[in-house]
Amino acid sequence: MIRTLERSFYTRPDVVRIARDLLGKVLITEFDGARTAAIITETEAYAGVDDRASHAHGGRHTARTAPMYAVGGTAYVYLCYGIHHMFNVVTNKKDVPHAVLLRAVHVVEGSEVVAQRRLPAPPTTRGPGTSAQAMGIRTAHSGLELCDGPIRIEDHGLCISTRHLIIGPRVGVDYAGPDALRPYRFRVAPSWAAGH
Repeated sequence: MIRTLERSFYTRPDVVRIARDLLGKVLITEFDGARTAAIITETEAYAGVDDRASHAHGGRHTARTAPMYAVGGTAYVYLCYGIHHMFNVVTNKKDVPHAVLLRAVHVVEGSEVVAQRRLPAPPTTRGPGTSAQAMGIRTAHSGLELCDGPIRIEDHGLCISTRHLIIGPRVGVDYAGPDALRPYRFRVAPSWAAGH
């Protein structure tokens, strides 16, 4: 049974668990009459003020990061290197700036739309910038509600077992010192993805 994830999924206090639970969920976007859907295959957790890899480390609060302080179930999209739009799912209660970065997806609907957004357009994206591009997500969407809007995440009953799960440190956060080694990155093994 397909269902849109409810607020209670996002407002749980454990951002690491949410990052794990998002694997296998389906990201849906509907922009200008074009619908795309993709299975989430890689995520990274960012644990707010106590995480030196987080944009909100130490309570940092800027106009860009304001959506991180919204209630769980809000989109946080930022621009990296002035080029890549990075889509994050805000979690936890209001004013606790936890977020999960979606690093990779496997497109299952709307491949022709994806092909117009990025060429070449293989079903499985590599990296958060290409994932957001494939799904049409941009910084203009930062702050949008994920429970009822043009961007939402659904549960289609796909289960990622432990044997198909790869856990490790996050990518590109060496500046975070010891926090760079936290096992906050979750990936679906290629063996699972190949069958879907």
